[in-house]
Amino acid sequence: MTQHTDLPSDLLPPAVRQFLGAHIVRDADTASSFLAEDAVIVDQDETFRGREETYAFLRDAGSEFEYTTEQIGAHRVDDTHWVVTVRLEGTFPGGVAELDYRFALRDDLIAELVIANHPA
Repeated sequence: MTQHTDLPSDLLPPAVRQFLGAHIVRDADTASSFLAEDAVIVDQDETFRGREETYAFLRDAGSEFEYTTEQIGAHRVDDTHWVVTVRLEGTFPGGVAELDYRFALRDDLIAELVIANHPA
């Protein structure tokens, strides 16, 4: 993963950095270990709640496509909120997407993750 970012990846909270690293290589077991027990993930207006639903999302999201992921931005909103922007290129409809991963942390774990299109 190439990184072009406002904030270096090594300055992201460990849970965010390690979650992204696992999620990018489609390691749902490791990625889900950085989620709070009652975590919520929202992806394209679909909501997944709790350990079972969020794990299934991480395991299955994008599995029907091949794509590469490049981190193109990251910034801290406040002590518990961080945004990482990624660019996906692959075999999905449209072929290219820029997405914001908006993280809310609680007790050093990800309590909420909202994945949405990056504003143009």
